Amino acid sequence: MTLADKVVVVTGSTRGIGFAIARSSAQAGARVVVNSRSQESVDRALAQLREQVPGATFSGFAANIGHSWEVEALMSHAIMAHHGIDVWFNNAGVSNGYRPLTEESAEEIHDLVTINVIGTMYGAKYLIPYFREHRGYLMNMAGRGWKGEGPPWTTAYAASKAAVASLTRSLSAENRDCDRISINAFVPGMVDTDFYRDEMVVSPRLAHTSDNVRLALDAFGVPVEQVGRRAAELIAETPGKTTGKVFTMVTPGRRIVGGAKMAWWGMTGRLKRV
Repeated sequence: MTLADKVVVVTGSTRGIGFAIARSSAQAGARVVVNSRSQESVDRALAQLREQVPGATFSGFAANIGHSWEVEALMSHAIMAHHGIDVWFNNAGVSNGYRPLTEESAEEIHDLVTINVIGTMYGAKYLIPYFREHRGYLMNMAGRGWKGEGPPWTTAYAASKAAVASLTRSLSAENRDCDRISINAFVPGMVDTDFYRDEMVVSPRLAHTSDNVRLALDAFGVPVEQVGRRAAELIAETPGKTTGKVFTMVTPGRRIVGGAKMAWWGMTGRLKRV
């Protein structure tokens, strides 16, 4: 299993988890296509990646994966720039923070579903026919809520990730007749990125619990570099070998230890109740 000379497209890869996946893929020998909705973000990420992984091959393309024609354009760029695509990682996603659905605007809900669900569907729609012909790996980014467990205060996000898990399994079932394609999903767990540090919107009614996020990161958090490496390992597998699976970074041991920490903090009052 190797990514040497493979072409890997990672949507939403100019920062955070996507950036870590792009960097780890390049370190494993892949030619990487970086993507974001903003050309400025793409250019900045390319400069950082070229500095961090000298000698690796990168290109970038600004596209909103919520628009079907822009997904097609991103695909065309990768094929023209690198003469093909071996891996398409549907990583791009948004979150509306830690608040009830009723506090989210209609526009925020629409944008979340468009990027997290419809954008993932567009990636599948255009890449599956290509991979069935040429061989390839389609990886979808799932997340909290993927089992359908219904976590509160992230309702729209959780529903979108349950949809991604279901979509992954359905697509895999539809394409089991082809042994040249893998269609899987990846759940990185709670990852310490700038989203939690600087950007997460918290409902006023939940403001007193905002420090709980830092506690949860301490209990269950996965380093972003580790997530990038694991993702690169997974997509390096020969297409067709494993399909229809949801891979998760949250191990039973991590759940047990993290759960014990949270229980202790709850008893001592550090963990605030809603």
